[in-house]
Amino acid sequence: MTREEAARLLHAYVDGELDAAKSLELEAHLAGNPAARATCERLREMSAVIRDRADYHAAPASLATRLRASVPAAPEGAARRVAWPGWLKPAAAFAAVALLTWGVAILSLRPGEDERIAQETLASHVRATLGNRLIDVASSDQHTVKPWLSARLAFSPPVADVSAHGFELRGGRLDYVGGQSVAVLVYQRRQHVIDVFVWPASAQKAQQALSRNGFNIEGFARGGMSYWLVSDLNRNELGDFARLLAAAP
Repeated sequence: MTREEAARLLHAYVDGELDAAKSLELEAHLAGNPAARATCERLREMSAVIRDRADYHAAPASLATRLRASVPAAPEGAARRVAWPGWLKPAAAFAAVALLTWGVAILSLRPGEDERIAQETLASHVRATLGNRLIDVASSDQHTVKPWLSARLAFSPPVADVSAHGFELRGGRLDYVGGQSVAVLVYQRRQHVIDVFVWPASAQKAQQALSRNGFNIEGFARGGMSYWLVSDLNRNELGDFARLLAAAP
């Protein structure tokens, strides 16, 4: 992928509008291009700020008054309707249907908060894998990984030892999701890498399961922390791992 093509696709990528193939191609480009990655993160941050801080205003009553005043009064006793020229009637009907379809499409394409987080964590997982930067601190000892992350974040992420169940801690790294710095705990199950994204949450949330582009994703919130797990591990085992983390002290 050329630099020019990547620049054209970045906005669509941040908005979740690229197909799986183009997303992976762009993420491979981002993995090897620090400047493009920085631009992508700035776009994500700007998008999040706009969504969070945009002002929404109701139209003033005076606008409706001015619009009514601009429409010629109908003859006495006549039904109030717009008189479309005959040749415009089919076009007007088509335009109305197209406008309605466009509005529904826009609403369906606009991702909810959970979908946006799922997209961002998946993209970060793929980017880290392709860029060979899965781990900043390599250790199977939770008492090494937790202090390293805590010293670099504004919160202290819980790090569970579930090796007895076959999920080995390999280390951790810092990442950026949802406009904030987050902890990523890296576990391994046989040959499968599992990224566990952790950051503070304001409320409890039940476990949910998603699948995107061949990856499985589990999300939940407990103990004041939000957890999002991403891996190519099968759905059942990833769900078991999520339940183990949710039950960990």
